[in-house]
Amino acid sequence: MSDPERGAYTPHTDEPLAFDARRPVRGSRPFPLTLIISGVVLLTLIVAIALIYRGGVRAPNEAPQPVGEPAGQMKGPAPLDAQPADPAAGLQIYRSEGQAEEGATPNFAPPPEEPQPRPAPSTAPVQSAGLPPAQTAPTTPAAPPPAPTKAPPAAAPPPAPAKVVTPPAATTAAPAASGGAAAVQIGAFSSAALADKGWNDAARIAPGAAAGKGKRVEQIERDGKTLFRTSVTGFASRSEAQAFCDALKGAGKSCFVK
Repeated sequence: MSDPERGAYTPHTDEPLAFDARRPVRGSRPFPLTLIISGVVLLTLIVAIALIYRGGVRAPNEAPQPVGEPAGQMKGPAPLDAQPADPAAGLQIYRSEGQAEEGATPNFAPPPEEPQPRPAPSTAPVQSAGLPPAQTAPTTPAAPPPAPTKAPPAAAPPPAPAKVVTPPAATTAAPAASGGAAAVQIGAFSSAALADKGWNDAARIAPGAAAGKGKRVEQIERDGKTLFRTSVTGFASRSEAQAFCDALKGAGKSCFVK
């Protein structure tokens, strides 16, 4: 009776399989052919390795085996007519420098010169001539003194004017070169020449702003040193002086507005 749920590839389960590999055929075990083939191959490899080792590898104290024919047996005596005889063999064409004639006296180089002693300085007397006597200039007779002249009678002195006493004028400070209340101090220099150079450099940096401005140099003492404080004067306003100082700072100079 057929089962409708069985597929085309579903094995039969109703009956036992016709062949079972686990059971021996006719009651005997299968012959291990693969094991025999593996043993033969292994034995062949062992024999081959033993032959190669014995034939190619020598013992530590064993001499290497000669290969080919020895070189001593290959070489033989050269034939007589292999090379032509040298016709100049045994002839002496020139005499060697090393062969000296028997009984000849060797010619040695002269020995070096010995230094001669320095001659002694001569002690001849030096003749000294005496100085001639000094010649005195002839004396000239002194001129007679001039005759005294009579001075004219002195005139009567005029009467002295009356002295007018005037009070001393009051000292005033020197005015600045140009008018203006603001000034820019450009530095304190160690000499007056450097102070003048500093003022000229400042005027060269900003010639438009320094046009018509004055120069003031004050000598001061600081820490035992004499300094010359230099300022550019004559600015109409503090803003104008600050603009001039900013131009100097832009050129790498130092200044401030007073």
